[in-house]
Amino acid sequence: MTMFDLSGRLAVVTGCRRGIGLAMADALAGAGADVIGVSAALENEGSEVARRVEARGRSFTPYRADLADRTAVAELAAALAGGPRPVDILVNNAGTIRRAPAAEHPDADWDEVVQVDLTAPFVLAREIGRQMLARGSGKIIFTASMLSFQGGINVVGYAAAKSAIAGVTRALANEWAGRGVNVNAIAPGYIATDNTQALRDQADRNRAILERIPAGRWGRPEDLAGATVFLASDAAAYVHGTVLAVDGGWLGR
Repeated sequence: MTMFDLSGRLAVVTGCRRGIGLAMADALAGAGADVIGVSAALENEGSEVARRVEARGRSFTPYRADLADRTAVAELAAALAGGPRPVDILVNNAGTIRRAPAAEHPDADWDEVVQVDLTAPFVLAREIGRQMLARGSGKIIFTASMLSFQGGINVVGYAAAKSAIAGVTRALANEWAGRGVNVNAIAPGYIATDNTQALRDQADRNRAILERIPAGRWGRPEDLAGATVFLASDAAAYVHGTVLAVDGGWLGR
């Protein structure tokens, strides 16, 4: 369907090297978009994400940046804003998590999580969004979380950052919806990635999570593909400020 066709558009996906970001980049390329991939450890050649995007017949450009470094984030934003092609789709997916009881949560962990999961996505959205506003078009997608709605356990910095991402999504949508820029977020449920390995390794916690998911299974990164393409496409032209849960029914329980 032409409303989902992303041919000729350029998408930036942060945290693209593995997991959800890899699946998002692959999905956008499958819908026709060229991709700039960003990750702190992204290979210059031969990465899995490059292989997948190029197998779709689309171009892939790697960019290595540590989003925990404010200088690196500023340099990335400047490089994207000054590139030869305008960014049509920005997927702010990169994230990190640190687990510790709140009473023992170190300042350094808090600072890193808030920088990577909240500050860096906002800075990129602000800088790229400014150009989108000038053109009167663009799509920005944040990766939120179930902890945008809930408090979690032993992840106070992550819960704070992801709750704030939901607020940033709504705030930007309020300002930019009337100027042609769609700002939305996807809230993945419990997805089998490196970030959730610790939970899956705890038998009791793993069982409790599965018992609450109506779909009866952990999600896969590929389960985010449809939502990503939808929010990046013309099909979502009247969707603004939404935090779309892709959670197997978790929030419905």
